[in-house]
Amino acid sequence: MGVATVAAALRGRTRKARRYHTDVLPPNLPDDDKVAAIRELLPATAAGIYLNTGSAGPLPAETVAAMREQEDRELAAGRGHPDSFEDAKERMAEARGALAALLSADLDAVALTHSTTDGMNAAVASLPWAPGDRVVTTRHEHPGGLGPLLALRDRLGVTIDFLDLGNGDDDARTMAALASALELRPRAVVLSHVLWTTGAVMPIARIGAAARDAGAVTIVDAAQSVGAISVHPDELDVDTVAFAGQKWLLGPEGMGGLWASTAAQGRLPIAAGWFAFERFSMDGDVAWQPNARRFEWTNFHRPSVTGLARSLGWLAMSVGLPWAFERAGRMAHAAHDRLASIPGVRVVTPKHAMATLVSFSIDGWSAEAAYEELTARTFAIIRTVPGVDALRISVGFWTTAEELDRFAEGVELLARHTPETVPPRRRLAVLGADGRPID
Repeated sequence: MGVATVAAALRGRTRKARRYHTDVLPPNLPDDDKVAAIRELLPATAAGIYLNTGSAGPLPAETVAAMREQEDRELAAGRGHPDSFEDAKERMAEARGALAALLSADLDAVALTHSTTDGMNAAVASLPWAPGDRVVTTRHEHPGGLGPLLALRDRLGVTIDFLDLGNGDDDARTMAALASALELRPRAVVLSHVLWTTGAVMPIARIGAAARDAGAVTIVDAAQSVGAISVHPDELDVDTVAFAGQKWLLGPEGMGGLWASTAAQGRLPIAAGWFAFERFSMDGDVAWQPNARRFEWTNFHRPSVTGLARSLGWLAMSVGLPWAFERAGRMAHAAHDRLASIPGVRVVTPKHAMATLVSFSIDGWSAEAAYEELTARTFAIIRTVPGVDALRISVGFWTTAEELDRFAEGVELLARHTPETVPPRRRLAVLGADGRPID
């Protein structure tokens, strides 16, 4: 069966797919054929060289079809019938189950959130902070993780101690800085699994164990690891792990997840609503959810819940997560090697401790100037990283060697020039009705 035939058949079945059905690619497809078939089912990969899943990944066609089906039902029948609410709870349970399977975690340890930021705020706020407390973090944290700490600082006077990590390329340096910070008895260590700035993978299990021994909990921002590499929170010796739905899980915006340890499941959230309670009474006689679901303090967009579950099912059953992790890692390492071989290019990401992000800079170019030239010349979808003045690419299992070559050729061109000497880009001439170019 040819690639085009496989992809066409899958698209046809996807259009007819019902809620619980997930298409599965034919087994034993050669790697190149499998990538080609998968790209047919990820239409956004044809819109350019898709290298920014670290911000938002391409949506599977099957996910969009499932969300539209849910929207059509809501349009036709409304959302007010009690059966509709029961159906929404079933979809939430389905999404939780898919997340628990992804993490090899107990179902009770997983809660739905609206984003990594939502989960980080929930986890940080559940601790009994007091004036004079300390918290340890790094200077590479996303606002979703640093933001709640800054709120604690400005509201309660909590002291933030920043670890000196450099680029995050030296675990010994990281652990030495952590050991020094832990001597001050912080309440928590809050940091990323994969730094969104440099792409370095932190030694989270070692950090978690050291923090626990010092009486601190570890709260992890896993926005750039869950879905990109294999993550099993039970093995990390941490308190909570927050992650996004729209990035490496290829789900819709406004969805995410939070894994909580047994200890974290016993804490009270700082905010609560209908879903946080196992039993609720208007007179205050209530019972909190006895698990991570107590952190689900508000409702969710139903089509998005359906979409997240469908994306997770598609990744697990159609793509295959072990294959996806292996290929994405292999292609990311290839991108690292290719960029590092270009004179004038400095790759910031440590090859010995990387996941699927590759950050780099080009001599003589600011990140913003290089971004403008590269995206216009190569049609690559990338981003800049503030704080390290670097460009960042996110390499997925759908990325091809040909795409990486085209992108690297654009980088090579810039590296041979400065913004003042780079050859002008070709411009398309728009002709008017008289055949003359329009200014």
